[in-house]
Amino acid sequence: MSRTFLYARVSTTDQTTSNQVLEVKSAGFDVQSQRVVEETVSGSVAASERKGFQKLLERMESGDVLIVTKLDRLGRNAMDVRSTVELLDTRGIRVHCLALGGVDLTSAAGKMTMQVLSAVAEFERDLLIERTQAGLSRAKSEGKNLGRPMKASADQVQVLKAEGKSQSQVSTELQISLATVKRRWNA
Repeated sequence: MSRTFLYARVSTTDQTTSNQVLEVKSAGFDVQSQRVVEETVSGSVAASERKGFQKLLERMESGDVLIVTKLDRLGRNAMDVRSTVELLDTRGIRVHCLALGGVDLTSAAGKMTMQVLSAVAEFERDLLIERTQAGLSRAKSEGKNLGRPMKASADQVQVLKAEGKSQSQVSTELQISLATVKRRWNA
């Protein structure tokens, strides 16, 4: 008898997998809690290198079904997603993606759909990176300062130091951390 597993992944610690779990339940799947694998790791990390996914592979057997809410839960690039699905297919594990209408990614139609969509997603991601890099280059060429704005310059710290104030007094007066004061103290 086949068992159903859920792989739920988020990229950052301020995110939660709760919506993915609810989405699977709303779709009518009854996944036992011990068969839900949740992890926080970037999609750019290959599935084969994720600890949670490795544990999932150890537990699954031929005939089991793996559910993911979206294709990007398996990976961000087409090659990784395809190799992950192929690995699962060789082990006799079916992969269902809810965002694709619950299509079995190990079927012929599922493989074609997955490859087209993952290639488009990868293309979109690459375009985003290119636009970001172009914007940063333009901003630099216009002389704009990038990064977090400074709360206090080294000159401000030096002025207060010259007035005989301690590092903690400078920290309090400029409302910056003591570590920042220490970095700028001997500048």
